[in-house]
Amino acid sequence: MGGFTLLPALSVNSAHASPAAPLNYFLHAAGPAAGPTMRLGWVLTAVATLVTLIIAVLLVGAMVRKRPGAAPDSLNAEPGGMRWIYIGTGVSSIALLAILVYVLVTLESVASPATYPQLTITVTAYDWWWKADYTDDPNPARNFSTANEIHIPVGEPVKIQLKSADVVHAFWVPQLAGKTQTIPGQTNEQWIQADRPGIYRGQCSQFCGAQHAHMAFEVIAQDAAAFNAWRDAQARAASPPTGDAAVAAGQHLFGERCAGCHTIRGTSADGLQAPDLTHLGSRRTIAASALSNTPDHLLDWIEHAQQIKPDALMPSIALTANEAAALSAYLATLH
Repeated sequence: MGGFTLLPALSVNSAHASPAAPLNYFLHAAGPAAGPTMRLGWVLTAVATLVTLIIAVLLVGAMVRKRPGAAPDSLNAEPGGMRWIYIGTGVSSIALLAILVYVLVTLESVASPATYPQLTITVTAYDWWWKADYTDDPNPARNFSTANEIHIPVGEPVKIQLKSADVVHAFWVPQLAGKTQTIPGQTNEQWIQADRPGIYRGQCSQFCGAQHAHMAFEVIAQDAAAFNAWRDAQARAASPPTGDAAVAAGQHLFGERCAGCHTIRGTSADGLQAPDLTHLGSRRTIAASALSNTPDHLLDWIEHAQQIKPDALMPSIALTANEAAALSAYLATLH
């Protein structure tokens, strides 16, 4: 629940450059839900370090004082020996009780925001990516799904409903909140809030399989106007392709090879097993933040998915040069 588990480094081949992230992204809180847990993490780290040092000092002291031929129970025979055992046990018990109280107070302080969230986002964890459903607007035309990129308005609490489609995962945005597990068959809740605009990296922090380390996402905090503009754009269906022959060929190829898993709203592609690609071009990253979203990386991901993320459900798709050019031309229209 604290902010101190080191996020796994991306280990894709150097040819598959991953997007840069600030080095201090897990050390500084950027919202009211993260501050208390961050401080708790520092306190627990300090206590654990202190206890380790005390034990090490006592162990070294016992080794130095050990007399050759001394009886195994010589400690009990020394005057006051048992008294120090009682004192040590008492101090440890009091310290542990104090820490327990502090943990409970911290949990209570971040249990709910000061004001009720006006925005609710349902996030579903998959092996190994994140689906974000914006389906709380009374106007159905403004509801949509996206993947691995969660946009929120700055300065407002946002309710996150967490689900899992397969195994246990954990949703964690260190700068915005503590960790909450996603459990199959159960809906857990969390809230996040960003005090300033920015891009905040999130990560699955519960080991979930071969590509656990490559199951990341981004939370992008924007001012209200920018967020509403983004939401309006995301809610629109994909623009009809132009009369370009390459784009038309790419759309046909997508329907044959990709539509069984992916959705593109406004077309016949309605697969539910993989990310919605309606506005693929608007995203900063692909493959759950394993790659930056460039035309070259996108084509590399399509053709070599199993080399970049072995055991992912995305297969490597063999394409001829003409097919690759056509598919790239069509995907470039999804913005």
